[in-house]
Amino acid sequence: MCDDARVTSRSTDDPTRTRRLGDLARLRRVRDRIDRDYAQPLDVEALARGANMSAGHLSREFRAAYGESPYSYLMTRRIERAMALLRRGDLSVTDVCFTVGCSSLGTFSTRFTELVGVSPSIYRRRYAAATEGMPSCVASQVTRPVRNREVPASPRR
Repeated sequence: MCDDARVTSRSTDDPTRTRRLGDLARLRRVRDRIDRDYAQPLDVEALARGANMSAGHLSREFRAAYGESPYSYLMTRRIERAMALLRRGDLSVTDVCFTVGCSSLGTFSTRFTELVGVSPSIYRRRYAAATEGMPSCVASQVTRPVRNREVPASPRR
């Protein structure tokens, strides 16, 4: 009898709930694609096409599910990878910018500074020596960017 009740319950599921679960599955695929292909030229329109959603719907649903826009999530992944490359110290900031999929050094530097709190060149100088000899898995956790970190304001004179 219990099995019959569950089957009946499943067959009369709310269509809105079913659609929402489908959207969540597509959002996970979008997030997985960003994680996998962060260095490729990705934009919200291409991600939305791949998920059979409009760009606006993808952006709204992604923000509701993950607390940030698809573009913000993509840039965070790129910056995390850039941090690892900068810690190695063998690539220039420009090389790192293009390696992680950014096409504008200015946008990359601005976003890096917003997320990390220092410019890429300062980060490279500061952390390449500080994490030397540290296993990369530990270094990536210790230096991982914190979203919405309060960056101390420089004193005004």
